[in-house]
Order: sequence, then structure tokens, then C-alpha cells
Amino acid sequence: MMGLTDAWYRRAGWLHLLRPLAALFGWLASRRRHRLQRKQASLPLPVIVVGNITVGGTGKTPVVLAVTESLRAAGYRPGIVSRGYRARPGSLPHRVSLHDAPDVAGDEPLLLARRASVPVMVDPDRCRAVRELAARSDCDVIISDDGLQHYAMPRCMEIIMVDGERGLGNALLLPAGPLRESADRLMQVDAVLVNGEPKEAVRGQLRGSDWKAVKMVCTAWVNLKNGRRVAPRALEADGVLHAVAGIGHPERFFAVLRSLGYRFESRPFADHHAFRKGDLAFATDGTVVMTEKDAVKCAGFAQSNWWYMEVSVELPESLLATILGRLPDRDVHEEESLR
Repeated sequence: MMGLTDAWYRRAGWLHLLRPLAALFGWLASRRRHRLQRKQASLPLPVIVVGNITVGGTGKTPVVLAVTESLRAAGYRPGIVSRGYRARPGSLPHRVSLHDAPDVAGDEPLLLARRASVPVMVDPDRCRAVRELAARSDCDVIISDDGLQHYAMPRCMEIIMVDGERGLGNALLLPAGPLRESADRLMQVDAVLVNGEPKEAVRGQLRGSDWKAVKMVCTAWVNLKNGRRVAPRALEADGVLHAVAGIGHPERFFAVLRSLGYRFESRPFADHHAFRKGDLAFATDGTVVMTEKDAVKCAGFAQSNWWYMEVSVELPESLLATILGRLPDRDVHEEESLR
């Protein structure tokens, strides 16, 4: 799969041979969308979707966290729903516990629960997850981590994330390209956020959409063993610095390291890689740095010189205003919940 992903973003010429399959995928996806939208049932809480139209990482998790924190600051009580990729809970829906193992809750839901300190519910059926949170918590608004294509779920707002470096790749639908939906979808959502300043070719792909660039910022290095924090540029490596990344686009993590002035050996893994102790056997001769998503899976066998990068993002004021404008007034919502 990684080889095919590289071909999408390198715009390999042979991918045009897959155009007939891409056309079939697009037709099936369109039929599915219209069928599910007709069957949408009402949900007890408003839902904000943070998703993408490309396969692979675009930086959704920091945005989900930022939206969650902004809603809390505005007086709302947000919760989060997630598919829980590769999660294996005993039953569904599953409310994430801070003590869950990563293979039970899923790496991203566990990260979200720990960082956001709000209820997080895992279920491939996101409508069921929303109803469960409404019944078992005091949440008054839900953020869906991904789920843009989960059209059975009504939503009051859609936010699409785009990678500023890779953009939409060759802009073809699966399997000829990385698109889950046509690029026209960018003009149909409420907000398009670009992770990093987009390259010129990416700007061309975004033409017609009201996009805004956001920047993911390293706020601290956090030690996996003891939780100690140091400033972004203050990490002192003991021997070789090994940079580990099992995310959708590992180069993004490595680029941030370079921008902070670090020299390192890069160790990319597949997205959502289920890390085991043997995967990091090389780490005995130096310091290991990794993403927070990877740290969730490595904490159980971490050494004292392993650190993860804590990342945050500042959302545009205009986006925050749009989000609040789509939600019921807090006072009205309080009255309705008491009836």
C-alpha cells in the first residue's frame, strides 16, 4: 500500500491505467452517498465532522483537539466519536478509558481521550456512538474524528483537512489516486484547512474553495516514562537521535524536526503500525523521538530516553465564529436539556 501511496503523490504515469476502476469507484461512492443521505435519521446532538477526502494523514487529530478546546472555552460540553481504526473492544459502542490498551480503544481515540479530557466513544457506526454519548454523558455537541464519508450521520458542519505539501496527489479517485471523493467536495464543505503553507501546485488544486492555512506547532517534548516536559528546541540527545513515525505522512514529522535544528536518523513505519519492543531494537544506542500517536503504543515498553512531540494548532478566528454560529445557543440548549 505504501508503494501505491507514493505513486499517487509522485503522480506516476502508469496510474492512468486504473482510470476505469476509478470511474467505477466514483459511481459507486456517489450512489452510496445519495442512498445514505436519504436514510439519515435525526440525532440528539449536533455533530461537527473533521475529515478529509484523501487516503493518508492530513493532521486531523490536532484540529479535533483544537475544536474541542475551543468549544469548551465557549462554555459547551463536547464529546468525540471515532471509528477506532484497528480497535478491538469487547463490545460496541465502547467508551474509551484512559487506562485502555491501544489495541482495545485504537491509538487515535486513546490519544484524544487523554489530551482532550472529554468523553470519547468508539464505534464504526458513528450514529450509534453519538446516541450513546448523548445517553451516557452530559455532552451537548459532538466532534467526529473523520467520518466525512459516513453519510448516514447528520452533521451541522464539515471541515476538510488537506496536506499543504502533498495536496490531492494526482487528484484521481481510488485506486488510480488518493481521493475518496471528487475534488469538487472541497467546494461543498464549510471549511477547508490546509496543514502548512500550500505549494503552488496544491494552491491550484484548492482553487475555488475558501481554504485557510494552519500551522502545526511543537509545544513540547514529553518523556514517555515520567512525563517530564522540555521546550521544543531544548531536547538533548544521548547518542544517536532516532526519529520514529508510524503516521500517514512520516515526512511531515521529520520536517518539523529539521525545522527545530535536530539531526537524526529517520525510521518511518506504516500508518497505525502496531509497535512491539523489537521494532525499536535499534534504540539501545541513542535517544528516540516519536509522534504522540506512536507514543500511545510504545509507552508500555519505553525507555527513559524516549520522547514524543506534543503538537498544537491555532484555528482561524473566522472558523471559530462559523462553528459557534452553527450550534444552538448555549442557554437555549441548557433549557432543552432540562425538560
